Amino acid sequence: MHVLILGGTTEARRLAELLAAGQPAGLRVTTSLAGRVSAPGTPPGQVRVGGFGGAEGLTGWLREHAVDLLVDATHPFAGTITRNAAHAAATTRVPLLALRRPGWRRVEGDDWHEAGSLAEAAALLPALGRRVFLTTGRTGLAAFAALTDPWFLVRSVDAPEAPCPPRTEVLLDRGPFTLDGERELLRRHRIDVLVTKDSGGAATAPKLTAAREAGLPVLVVRRPPLPEGVPVVAGPGQAAQWVRQAQAQARARAGRRPQDRA
Repeated sequence: MHVLILGGTTEARRLAELLAAGQPAGLRVTTSLAGRVSAPGTPPGQVRVGGFGGAEGLTGWLREHAVDLLVDATHPFAGTITRNAAHAAATTRVPLLALRRPGWRRVEGDDWHEAGSLAEAAALLPALGRRVFLTTGRTGLAAFAALTDPWFLVRSVDAPEAPCPPRTEVLLDRGPFTLDGERELLRRHRIDVLVTKDSGGAATAPKLTAAREAGLPVLVVRRPPLPEGVPVVAGPGQAAQWVRQAQAQARARAGRRPQDRA
């Protein structure tokens, strides 16, 4: 059985590790990485790097490489590949599962303002603050490029892509981040508003606690919805169980006698 994991996340790597544990017979795992981040962690099993060429390219890849199961374990905001995966799975009739870490939850003391997109966040931002800690990733800065008044501290793993806001300082760093570190960063740069995507997970959550403690508003960009009908699990263990169950069912079908299959 050939499993393709659309990866690039901690959850995708952990799923590949779980599936590789014990070297189970009859299971081949390939993890696909987009190649947008330098020096990504390499998961066990086979690895491919680069895009597929859209939905049709992914459809062709599933057929050419005889993929039996597809797990979309990409970032919660990787909307294009998620849509392409749903299209390719439906076309090839390959079972698809989405693996998504839970989103962050508002708690008492949070001053959250929600936006449906980066463009909407950029429109709301000037009313919330002038010194902005922007943690929405390196590829979405164009939405804020027209804002000439606020000052931005942009944190990302790799250098951001142009265009950027004119008053921008870039901080290249990779999580996980500590609460003490986030407190100091907000204080040192005199941040008065935080902008983030609802990526979920513990690695970057301390910034939310630090903002809450400082009484800062947080502008949260909501996740795009998953394609209709795609089953979703919250953890790698559940995804691994889904794969194991599918493998067991395939073995049971293969083991039936001819008269049972008639």
